[in-house]
Parts: sequence; C-alpha cells; structure tokens
Amino acid sequence: MHSLLLLGFTLLCAPLIFAADSASVGFSLDFPNSAPEHYSFTVQSDGQAHYESSGRISADSDERLDYQTDFAFSDATRARIFALAARAQYFSGKIDSGNKKLAFTGAKKLTYKDGQRSNVADYNFSSVPAVQQLTAIFQGVAATLEYGRRLTFYHQYQKLALDGELKRMEDQAVHGELAEIQAIKPVLQQIYEDGSVINVVRARAQRIMEMKLAPVPGG
Repeated sequence: MHSLLLLGFTLLCAPLIFAADSASVGFSLDFPNSAPEHYSFTVQSDGQAHYESSGRISADSDERLDYQTDFAFSDATRARIFALAARAQYFSGKIDSGNKKLAFTGAKKLTYKDGQRSNVADYNFSSVPAVQQLTAIFQGVAATLEYGRRLTFYHQYQKLALDGELKRMEDQAVHGELAEIQAIKPVLQQIYEDGSVINVVRARAQRIMEMKLAPVPGG
C-alpha cells in the first residue's frame, strides 16, 4: 500500500518537476531595409526551436515573404545557449553598451523565461561577452535558416536560381559564417533527390549536408 501511494505521489509531482525544469531563450532582430527585416527565435530547454522571419525574398528582390519553421538545435549549441544565458544573468539587467556613437546594427532583444524568471533586455550593441556570443550564434543560425527559406522558394518556383544560391551558401559555410546546417537538411535533401534539378546543383546540396562545421562561437 505504501509503495502504491509513493508511486501515485511521484506521478502526480512529475508534471510539476518538468514544468520547473522547463525554460526558454528568445532572440529577435529588427533591421528595416535589410533581408530579412525581422526575425525571431524561441528555443526550449530541450533544444526544440521555432523561427519566424519577414522581409524580401532576397536583397535584390521586391517580393516579400513571411516564413516560419520548427527545428531542433544540436545538443552542443542548445547547451551553449543556456549556459551563456546563465552567464549573462538571464538578461535581468541592462545589457546595451549605451554608446550612442556606435552604428545601428538592428534592434535586438533577448528573453529568458522559466518557472522563476521572465526577463527581457533590448540592445543595439552589448559589451557583455556572453551576450555578444549569443548574438553571434543566433545570427549564424538565422543566416542558415534564411538559406532554407530561399532554397524552398527557388526549388518550387525558380530552379535556375538554385545553383547561385547553393554556391553562396557553400562559401559561407566554408568560412564559418553559418551554423546548424542540419536545421535545413529537409530542403537540401529534396533538392538532392529531385531528378529535374541539374546534377551539379544536386551534388552541391549533398556536399553541404555532409559538411562538418566549426564549433559554435565561444564554444
């Protein structure tokens, strides 16, 4: 009888324990006249993430597209994001440098939420190292996801544009400017498997999928 009561109590408390352990980090950037003009991330403590963006299809296009996708961060990057959030005191204080002479590089926002905290911090540039590293991580992942957005569009509507887009993506990946390429593996896989796409493009999509990227910034 005692063991049954203990089991029942454990099962009852399990959702509460999970809720207490649940946390999320958010990042957003708004930069008018850029591509995209807005994007945002929400990352859960288990690595599941949601991304949204809006703006022009590309820098040389007037056509606009709203985009959203769900994906999972790698374990290493997920752990790094939450470790850096802790190092930045969960964004509980001012993180902007306050230097008005610095060029505007977009209105940025970091958020942290868990069972005890709900913090929001806005900045243009931060001198806090952990915030700088978080910004670099999210910007690198956003660059990857924006390739995913454009590749999805081009694969459906403008296949001749795939070659140039994948060349640019491969070059940025080689130079360490992208992160979490596995997040857009589905569209790369679709391009690779599409027999109506020229072989050189399919081969490039395969190479990108198989690339081993450098560790996340600050890792």
